[in-house]
Amino acid sequence: MQKKICMLVLAGLMSYLPNAVADKAVFAGGCFWCMESDFEKLAGVSQVISGFTGGTLENPTYNGNHKGHYEAVEVIYDPQKVSYQDLLDYFWVNIDPFDARGQFCDKGTSYLSAIFVANDKEKALAERSRRKVVEQFSENKVVTPVLSLSTFYPIKGSESYHQDYYKNNPLRYKYYRWNCGRDQRLKEIWGDKATH
Repeated sequence: MQKKICMLVLAGLMSYLPNAVADKAVFAGGCFWCMESDFEKLAGVSQVISGFTGGTLENPTYNGNHKGHYEAVEVIYDPQKVSYQDLLDYFWVNIDPFDARGQFCDKGTSYLSAIFVANDKEKALAERSRRKVVEQFSENKVVTPVLSLSTFYPIKGSESYHQDYYKNNPLRYKYYRWNCGRDQRLKEIWGDKATH
């Protein structure tokens, strides 16, 4: 009898624990400081990790060799609070989908934009969202691709200062973002849909 009561109490307590379900999504949109800052404002996102992906070089570094890789973010999210489709919609209004040389003031292959998909479901949703942007801006060429996800390498070691840079260096970050013209260009492209 006592064991049965304990089991019922335990079951009741378990029902109050938060749901630990989390998914991951990977996006490249130029400077990972900015992508991290933008995605961490989205309800349902619990963490955004800055890093590299898309290339074949193992263990890329920011100050060393990251040839072939994109600066990217891994978005950890609760699919019961925000869907992958919501993340895609949010991603588009935080990038310039027409820039084939990088993003905003940052130019070069590592600053190109891309959606990295981990499975067929993500691929179908990402390609459909891309088609909508292409249709919306028929006079401009959308260059942001949908690519298969490869290994994601988080920023680490002596370069870990890049993680949470916008929080740890708010004045420098705001100065950089303003001078880069990111928000001004987003407003020009997306109007009121831009998140800033």
